[in-house]
Amino acid sequence: MLRKTALVPGEWYHLYNRGTDRREIFATEKDYERFLRLIYLCNSSSPADLKLQGETLYDATLVDRGETLVDLAAYCLMPNHFHFLVREKAEGNISRFMQKLTTGYTMYFNKRHERSGALFQGVFKSQHAKDDRYFKYVISYIHLNPVKLIEPKWKETGINNKDTASDYLREYRYSSYPDYTGKNRLEGILINQPALNEFMPTPKSFEASVTDWLSHQPLQGETL
Repeated sequence: MLRKTALVPGEWYHLYNRGTDRREIFATEKDYERFLRLIYLCNSSSPADLKLQGETLYDATLVDRGETLVDLAAYCLMPNHFHFLVREKAEGNISRFMQKLTTGYTMYFNKRHERSGALFQGVFKSQHAKDDRYFKYVISYIHLNPVKLIEPKWKETGINNKDTASDYLREYRYSSYPDYTGKNRLEGILINQPALNEFMPTPKSFEASVTDWLSHQPLQGETL
């Protein structure tokens, strides 16, 4: 299948996909944790030996993965979908990374939850972050996704409590948001944090830029 958006080395892309029929793809805490380990292990030019991934993200970091395929700047995992912001390092690397990741996770999920067949809704979707304004918007869009878990209609009706939403984002474990707001945790190893320094050089500037969108109607066209 030909991709509508060409993936060009050196360029940034917003990648996303959801469960087939909008089904849940993360049913338990262990599911989220397995996906995080796979993000680390599959971002490697070497074949991913999933037998070596261990039981924790720390176990996975003990594996020498060699050269990474992509620069991952941001991510967010939601119950039925996920988002990444990645930079293509060499031609074909994004596709290799995503194929390894989604295949490995589907095999795990189907075995653990006693199901068969496709887990994700076709090939992952991609949007080129081709200018600074859209790049900064995508960073906010990705990291604001968890707000829907506490205020499902905030995009339509506005945010009820911006401070509560900000606090929730800082504590949401399955997103890179805490890493950019100064939290020291192992998950920070998944991202190339310096990649965003040009746009948001400090935790304070990052958080201000992201949460400012809570006061505005988000751009249209990429909601899942």
